[in-house]
Amino acid sequence: MTKKNITKKEIAESLSQNTGFPLSFSKKLVDNLLNIMCEQLKKNNLIIKNIGSFKLIEKNERIGRNPKTKEEFIICKRKSISFLSSKNLTNYLNE
Repeated sequence: MTKKNITKKEIAESLSQNTGFPLSFSKKLVDNLLNIMCEQLKKNNLIIKNIGSFKLIEKNERIGRNPKTKEEFIICKRKSISFLSSKNLTNYLNE
């Protein structure tokens, strides 16, 4: 997996190949994992030990500008996710 972006299907296929689980079971595992993460993020911040923490950020409404036309528009209030990697993950990637 050297591509920049991967899909849930590719994760499930890799999980299936590495563990020997059927592809349908691997797809269910990936979907359930992502659903659990999303539900936890809605409630509070999500911390996964030795990987990092996901934090829900509320961004306020603001004025945006199209750089080509200089036209101004309003960017709506929204939620965003911030990820901070753990020291273990950062050290692993820097080795």
